[in-house]
Amino acid sequence: MKKQFTISVFTENQIGLLNRVSIIFTRRHINIESIAASESEVIGIHRYTIVINEEEDLIIKVTKQLEKQVDVVGAFYHTMDEVVYQEIALYKIPTTVLVAGGKAEEIVRNHNARFLAVEPGFTIIEKTGHKEETQVLFNELEPYGILEFVRSGRVAITKPMKQLKEYLKELEITSLNN
Repeated sequence: MKKQFTISVFTENQIGLLNRVSIIFTRRHINIESIAASESEVIGIHRYTIVINEEEDLIIKVTKQLEKQVDVVGAFYHTMDEVVYQEIALYKIPTTVLVAGGKAEEIVRNHNARFLAVEPGFTIIEKTGHKEETQVLFNELEPYGILEFVRSGRVAITKPMKQLKEYLKELEITSLNN
């Protein structure tokens, strides 16, 4: 049965690595729902956070295949209850709908969203939350005219995983013993 999983891939920051990672999913006909890349807490190590809907046995195979990539330090998969996550969404709406004093401002405030920029022609609003939450705000603002909309990929931190530094130390000990 397909479920949603978050895969954390820790890598060295090398050109072309994202392409090699995405090819692993493409070859297995797995659609990536979202992907976010950033630095990690360890200097020189970057993290890809990948969200997919798939069966667990296939996720296990993909995770093992990811770990075999030359510049990948480690790859882990997690179920929804093993991660704390957020996404960020930005909405650009006409400033006139806010100036008119209508319901648009109330909608933004009721969703605990922030006003990032107010220009004569447009206002940019930020909402952080789960995809469903940012989508509800989109749906409520849509009648007022959304000029642009963008949502980031998931950013997640795992609950049960040991720290990356501990994992790297174990890898170092293993390689010294071999």
